[in-house]
Amino acid sequence: MEQIADTGKVWDVVVVGGGATGLGCAVDAAMRGYSVALFEQNDFAKCTSSRSTKLVHGGVRYLQKGDVALVREALHERGRLRRNAPHLVKNQSFVISNYSWWDNFLYTCGLTVYDMLSWGGLGLGRSYFIPKSKVKKCLPKIKHEGLKGGVIYRDGQFDDSRLAINLAQTAAEHGGCPINQMTVKAIIHDNAGKAAGVKVADNETGKEYTVRAKAVINAAGCFVDDIMKMDSDSHTKMVVPSQGVHLVLDMKFLQSDYAIMVPKTSDGRVLFAVPWHGRVVVGTTDIVREKAELEPRPLDEEIDFILNTAGLYMTPAPTRADILSVFAGQRPLAAPKKEGKSTKEISRSHKVLVSDNNLITITGGKWTTHRRMAQDTVDKAIALGLLPERKCRTYNYKIHGWRPNPDLNDHMYVYGSDADAIRALAEENPAYAEKLSEKFDYTVAEVVWAVREEMARNVDDILARRVRMLYIDAREAAAVAPKVAAVVAAELGYDKAWEEAQVASFREIASHYYID
Repeated sequence: MEQIADTGKVWDVVVVGGGATGLGCAVDAAMRGYSVALFEQNDFAKCTSSRSTKLVHGGVRYLQKGDVALVREALHERGRLRRNAPHLVKNQSFVISNYSWWDNFLYTCGLTVYDMLSWGGLGLGRSYFIPKSKVKKCLPKIKHEGLKGGVIYRDGQFDDSRLAINLAQTAAEHGGCPINQMTVKAIIHDNAGKAAGVKVADNETGKEYTVRAKAVINAAGCFVDDIMKMDSDSHTKMVVPSQGVHLVLDMKFLQSDYAIMVPKTSDGRVLFAVPWHGRVVVGTTDIVREKAELEPRPLDEEIDFILNTAGLYMTPAPTRADILSVFAGQRPLAAPKKEGKSTKEISRSHKVLVSDNNLITITGGKWTTHRRMAQDTVDKAIALGLLPERKCRTYNYKIHGWRPNPDLNDHMYVYGSDADAIRALAEENPAYAEKLSEKFDYTVAEVVWAVREEMARNVDDILARRVRMLYIDAREAAAVAPKVAAVVAAELGYDKAWEEAQVASFREIASHYYID
């Protein structure tokens, strides 16, 4: 807080939003040697960036639509991210099970093209046709009736919010100042009317700060309109949120290290069933919502759609009683210009927009391309003359925690090189070695580490985005909330009343992640 309290300091860059895009911008700017402050209104990756399908991918469905340039860019970024964060991004094999001979030919050819687009040593392995006997072996729980064969292809799989935390740490290690629980209240302008910083408020203390900057980047995701409105009263709504829901099921519904990809569902989307932290994540949906929310709730129709679609391929078919957790995320859609007009997705090939007041807004994109999005955004600030020219340095770098060839059977692999220090904490203090739950291997040491080293401020930060228990087993997460609250309170000096309020708050959040 001392840095942003310095009223005489003018930062090179201020970033609004601590999701994938904003954190990517902070890392890019910091690694170029610019001074950068980032403000997140809640926790890093609280919204969309912790609620993905957990894939680092080129986008097979975009290839189906003929957007070759977008797929090529995403595949190259997939390869770079795999190199830059090998402790979080792994090579995942997928199986498309086909029930017609034509689909065998179509998807084998299409995915061969998909592989060819990841030239330059950035591929993850080639795709190939497999007979139905091999499909049954790879996916023992797949429906066998009418099966004609399948295709195996490879993409990346990762832990989204863990990557967000590592990006925040990377930015800090290069001189950046990422701060969560800090709400932007206004854009400030200079005498010429140009964006020249922000006014922010500390959510925990209520204290307000004025932070001046040469360049202001709006990376607020579904909330970009709120920031653009602060810049200009005449701004008209640019985005509406589209909600995507995922279900988390027991691995008995997959019983395989292979993931399932359904290339076309009844609503025209693709459906994935992906192994993740000992569970299987199934999704997603696409439903327009009226407004963006910090904690969006899944609709019954979304849950039913995923269950019904999964039931066409899985045996036995999963039911509501089998859902361990259900989570909803929201992506930005282009708002209709006239009432009654349809919306469309803001292109996953991102856009950098500049207001008349030089507020830079970055929209679209996805986790896979966050690095390139950040590069283009900072390059735009340079092109506008707001920053001195410096080359991007993120093509090949080691994200915090970098460690090659992690042991995926040890849940601590997501910490990368930090895992040793967390284990040392548990060895120094036997109380820290205690498990949070008998069902999982997460320990008190991980909670302590999250508070001391990963900027976690409350129970939700830890159970949702540091150890991921809310996304793996929502009921168990609610059960361990008191233990976590006590540890956080001890670390931050809070009293019993704070603990009780935290438990109540988190259990209210968790209640929307499981189905009664």
